[in-house]
Amino acid sequence: MAEEIKNRYSDAELAEFKAIIEDMLAKAKGEYNTLRGVAMHGGNNDIEDTSPSFKTVEDDGANQLSKEEASQMAQRQYKFIKNLEAALIRIENKTYGVCRVTGKLIPKERLRLVPHATLTVEAKEMLAKTGKK
Repeated sequence: MAEEIKNRYSDAELAEFKAIIEDMLAKAKGEYNTLRGVAMHGGNNDIEDTSPSFKTVEDDGANQLSKEEASQMAQRQYKFIKNLEAALIRIENKTYGVCRVTGKLIPKERLRLVPHATLTVEAKEMLAKTGKK
């Protein structure tokens, strides 16, 4: 008896992925808000603003670097959040887990690790060889 080839995940499987994504999304939004706070305010909850300032140029440079790093990390986190939100839309449309290049199902193991994936590993490697994204 030949195994039936599925062209989409079942509603129960989609519900499992939705729970994973919603959990990741909640954590990602919390991290994003923390990073934005650091990037915008330096993230210090001390008496720095009211105490006499004896900062050196090196201190200001280190503080600025950490703000820039936090800003870059916040931008990456924002992109991750948008990708997770797009994955939730694909779940609602019942197209979640279908490779956008091959049309094959992306393996569950990959989706559990990278729930916003839109490509199978094979398709990703194929696109990398051709220089496309």
